[in-house]
Amino acid sequence: MTTIAERMTVISNSAPSVPRLRLEPTLSRNTLLAGGWWPRSTDPLAELPGLILALDDRRGRVTRVMLGTAGWDSRPRRLGVAGRVVRLGWFTTLPVGLLTAICANGDRVDLLVVPPNTGVVTAQAAMALAARAANTIHAPDILTALTGRRTPKAGTAAERGLMAPHTPAALPDRRGI
Repeated sequence: MTTIAERMTVISNSAPSVPRLRLEPTLSRNTLLAGGWWPRSTDPLAELPGLILALDDRRGRVTRVMLGTAGWDSRPRRLGVAGRVVRLGWFTTLPVGLLTAICANGDRVDLLVVPPNTGVVTAQAAMALAARAANTIHAPDILTALTGRRTPKAGTAAERGLMAPHTPAALPDRRGI
């Protein structure tokens, strides 16, 4: 049952930040990931508006964003961005480090989410790898591939993405395989 508080649209009090975002340059729909995003904090109200506006410019108007529950300070369900409402879905089954944005034109944008406390060199390398059309490494494994260490994961096994497939089951696979 959805509460009244969950139906409220939340609007950030600050101007949207310029996101640290790297997208696959050809905008191909046949890539594993469309790119990588490195938020500055774990506050979705501070971080998501800038990302949504940047994706609007490159891929089409974002209508919905799906994120994993682990690693964020709050979980608003509706976010006011540029005079419209973007629905946010928070899922324990979404792999850690993956954000999926759905655009009004039907595009699906899967992004690696690099934890805010990641070092500059590692974060930039992770975003570059995620933005390569030839990348075959899934979002939860990119930082491990670069550092050789598993990223710390909090919460239950489902929140950590251990029980989830690499792509959300409710959405069609963009790779067409």
